[in-house]
Amino acid sequence: MFSRQLSPHLQAALADYPAVVLLGARQVGKTTLARQIGEAKEPHCIYLDLERPSDRQKLTDAEAYLSLHQNKLVILDEVQHMPELFPVLRSLIDEGRRGGLDAGRFLLLGSASGELLRQSGESLAGRVAYLELSPLHWLEVDADHQSTLWLRGGFPASLLATSTAKSLAWRQNLISTYLERDIPSYGARLPAQTLRRLWTMLAHKQGGLLDVSQLAKGLMIDAKTVHRYLDMLSDLMLLRQLLPWHSNVGKRLVKSPKVYVRDSGLLHALLGLTTLDDVLAHPVMGNSWEGFAIETLLTASAHLMPHGYYRTSNGAEIDLVIDIPGDGLWAIEIKKSPNAKPRKGFYTACEDLQPSQRFLVHNGTDGDPYPVGDGVQAIGLGALASLLQQKL
Repeated sequence: MFSRQLSPHLQAALADYPAVVLLGARQVGKTTLARQIGEAKEPHCIYLDLERPSDRQKLTDAEAYLSLHQNKLVILDEVQHMPELFPVLRSLIDEGRRGGLDAGRFLLLGSASGELLRQSGESLAGRVAYLELSPLHWLEVDADHQSTLWLRGGFPASLLATSTAKSLAWRQNLISTYLERDIPSYGARLPAQTLRRLWTMLAHKQGGLLDVSQLAKGLMIDAKTVHRYLDMLSDLMLLRQLLPWHSNVGKRLVKSPKVYVRDSGLLHALLGLTTLDDVLAHPVMGNSWEGFAIETLLTASAHLMPHGYYRTSNGAEIDLVIDIPGDGLWAIEIKKSPNAKPRKGFYTACEDLQPSQRFLVHNGTDGDPYPVGDGVQAIGLGALASLLQQKL
């Protein structure tokens, strides 16, 4: 139903590399996209779900089975569950290269980025490309779904649910699945209820500076344990730790990351916010929109451009800094209202970094940017996402 922005990039990577790793959270649409691309190929692809025992059984002798299908694209879903496959893939790729099979052999899907990057990096270095599929974003949905995208988030099943109540129920079930099955499968030893409290505390602190000691105190666990579970949520692509932008400007910079629950729909579900009115009346509203805008812009840039936030101890701050190849730094201030003005700290930060472009991004639908003073252009979120997409 939706055209995914990543599709041409994925097809291009398959044309250039023997293996491609497609990362993304559970239920984000990786399998749908992979099968659409695979089924368009001739001969048709082979798809194996490595969480299904019958498919795992086919790989008892993985080398023999995969050799039978060397002229087809083989899609291996949730491949991080079979790390023993990676040396076999390396051997088959190298053997295929000697026979002229240089690209498009294996498409590896995974929902745990850290583990999968480690596994594939050790065995497939120089043979693999990496791409990340995020939840649906502004440029991928029509106007009807844009109106509910912020509230429901970009997981397709949540966005397309036939009612607000069904959308919320789907997101709550997804959260429970992560807490009770997925996170424990990666070695989590904390009770599911403690993990839920951690995730909910992070939701209340959306867009705030990471304070591990405060989280540890609130949960009555040690800071090392909090760090481990924060990294786990990040590896599962559920949490973004937005790092500070470092620049040699001679200023005292804030060094802690800012934390965001990446999908706005999951954020609202964790906070028990059912309707748009609930969100608009909640103290998290501004930071929820900020996180939504950041995810939209970074997804529009296909997560390929260096980025971060900038803040100094004297109050200078830029919500999002993106380094655009060939165009220098873009400084982005994020506001919900089209009538908002940049903060004084934004202008001060721009004096420090001297960005090539200065934007105030808002939720308006006006396509053309307009000046709001001192070189800053106000622009709608969708329009700025389109500009970033054009820079790829």
